[in-house]
Amino acid sequence: MKLCFPLLLCLAAALSSAFVISPPHMWTKLILTHHWPSTFCSMEKPACHPNISYWTLHGLWPDKGIDCNSSWHFNSSLIEDLLPDMKKSWPNLLSPSSASFWKYEWHKHGTCAAKAAYLNTQHKYFSKALELYHKLDLDSILKKFDIVPSETYYKLSQIEGVMEKFYGVKPKIQCVHPSKNADFQVLGQIEICFDPEFTLMDCEKHFTMKKISKADFIADDKASGFSVCDLNVPVYYPPLPSNT
Repeated sequence: MKLCFPLLLCLAAALSSAFVISPPHMWTKLILTHHWPSTFCSMEKPACHPNISYWTLHGLWPDKGIDCNSSWHFNSSLIEDLLPDMKKSWPNLLSPSSASFWKYEWHKHGTCAAKAAYLNTQHKYFSKALELYHKLDLDSILKKFDIVPSETYYKLSQIEGVMEKFYGVKPKIQCVHPSKNADFQVLGQIEICFDPEFTLMDCEKHFTMKKISKADFIADDKASGFSVCDLNVPVYYPPLPSNT
């Protein structure tokens, strides 16, 4: 597969344009997390809205700290100019008209990301997440290399390979495992990582089957069922339900 190296160089330059020196004792990695609406909503029926056919933002997460400043309240009026893009790129699949998802992401992750001066306001945090999301353009990259929703299964190595070759780093890809002995897994979430200077970096390669709390999507204690994809199990990348 022939890659467009000038495009990669431009992408790398753009993502690292905000070079800064990180203060000590701060987080060391930012995780831009995307999720596939059809997969999430297949687990949350009937309280979900899956009629979105592109990868959407789940959040921008520093690797250290949770709920770092509970007194720093979310205020949607501070990001009013971002709201049209937020509703499209970072939608609340459980309650489209509510800002509760963004509020939760700010409290849990944004207040910790704000330890860096360049993310130390709500506007800086949300606008940077949107900027990175659009520059990476994960949905278009997967389509460009023929990784599209399909009734035909993929190998995890196919999906990883496309991303590693294009972005030059290793992502973290998460699936839903229908049962312990299922003959397939469902593609659900993809993380792409950055260092504090917004340079792409490898996410950790080896993980346990640790569950991701549904609270990472919205304030709720139930488990979502996402966990790291198994390299040896076929991957189902589900199309939109036919009734949407």
